[in-house]
Amino acid sequence: MLIETCAGLLDENNAEDCIKKEAEEETGYKIDKVEKIFEAYMSPGSVTEVLYFFMAEYSDAMKVSEGGGLEHEQENIEVLELNFNDAYAMIGSG
Repeated sequence: MLIETCAGLLDENNAEDCIKKEAEEETGYKIDKVEKIFEAYMSPGSVTEVLYFFMAEYSDAMKVSEGGGLEHEQENIEVLELNFNDAYAMIGSG
């Protein structure tokens, strides 16, 4: 098991539509506004895949399901909500 942010393949979608869809499927929150904060190559020099990073505000009123991912994609996601300071400390400690 590992801790990761919402993510998904773009398929035919643009990055903004994709992250909104993935956030709802994986966390259960229907996010209406996202802000792109940066993009980066996954492994410069060896692959051309670009990763797009977004942030968004959410509230309890935006909760539309329990999340957890899609069963037919065999996702087994447990939603983990941390405050910023705890998350930042976890990054620092590895």
